Amino acid sequence: MSCFRTLIILIICLAAGGSAAAMRPEMVRVALIKGAETLRIDGDGVLLTDGREPLRVEMPLEVRRSGNGLTVNGRPVSRLVASAFSRISVNGKGYRALIEVTPADRGLLVVNELPLEEYLVGLINCEISSAWPIESIKAQAVIARSYAVYQMQARRGQNYQLESSVMDQVYEGADVEDSRAAYGVRETAGEVLTYNGKTIQAFYHSNCAGHTENSRNVWGLAIPYLQGVSCRYCGESNPIRWELNLPLRKVESSLKAAGFQVAGLRELRVRGRNASGRVQDVVAECSRGSVVIPAVAFRKALGYGAVKSTNFELRGQRDDLQVVGAGSGHGVGLCQWGAKGRANEGFDYREILTYYYPGVKLSGGYGR
Repeated sequence: MSCFRTLIILIICLAAGGSAAAMRPEMVRVALIKGAETLRIDGDGVLLTDGREPLRVEMPLEVRRSGNGLTVNGRPVSRLVASAFSRISVNGKGYRALIEVTPADRGLLVVNELPLEEYLVGLINCEISSAWPIESIKAQAVIARSYAVYQMQARRGQNYQLESSVMDQVYEGADVEDSRAAYGVRETAGEVLTYNGKTIQAFYHSNCAGHTENSRNVWGLAIPYLQGVSCRYCGESNPIRWELNLPLRKVESSLKAAGFQVAGLRELRVRGRNASGRVQDVVAECSRGSVVIPAVAFRKALGYGAVKSTNFELRGQRDDLQVVGAGSGHGVGLCQWGAKGRANEGFDYREILTYYYPGVKLSGGYGR
């Protein structure tokens, strides 16, 4: 990081009322946009630089990819850094602190660099709702912080540490912040979950439909604190049943695109279930024999938004496939709707967290 950019962040954080010591403890870099050819940036009191020298251009900005660099309102620059005391608008969404735009292999890379605690406030209403019981909000703040710290350590030195989508954690900036989200983050400030003294990879999901999943069944790696546990608090909190109907030819096309040799697909059936009730494999009967597809790969091929979990049944009707399932997400770690139900029953966030992540400890100071 350049000295100039460090000074910008220092000024922003001091203006927000923080000391220099409190300002730099944990900064996170979040990828907002990847691959766009153009974007619009706006805001009041925005300081613009090319990473070294100030840029004097009129707002709003139209930023385009041009050759090996960018153009800002038609002016060529190598990159763009925008910072403000309040918010910076990127394609109509508000973000705090600092926005960096650089050319990528394809299109533009837009990164938001901001204090970790502020990132968490903008995350709460993307992952759950701040109208939920406050103990579930605190639990979400701790697991989101833990996940972020883990990734920040694993991706240190890279252009960014987190995606702003379900690839990591959903984050849409300052426009979705509110007082309850801020309170949940503030009341757990700096707290992360640790196992054997190290910050855990705190995976979580929406709804487990009655039993969380063992990490081995999803990623082939057994992690002590990511074992499946019974969850009786999510079943009535959220509609957990879903149904998908697809032409068999479309399923065949999706599976082929994922690398499976399923030419002449005739039938699909479930083969085996694990201890949580989720499907282990899907067998595809094809013109040249059978193909075994891991259930997690089957879900990915058809789309996570369509096949919401691997807890499903398959039913065939002529040239169509019906997938009937329950729950939402990979099932590993904390069940968000289960945490909501537990909070409604009077459990505090510490009890919620240690139930879903067996053997962990709650540590302050970002696990240090």
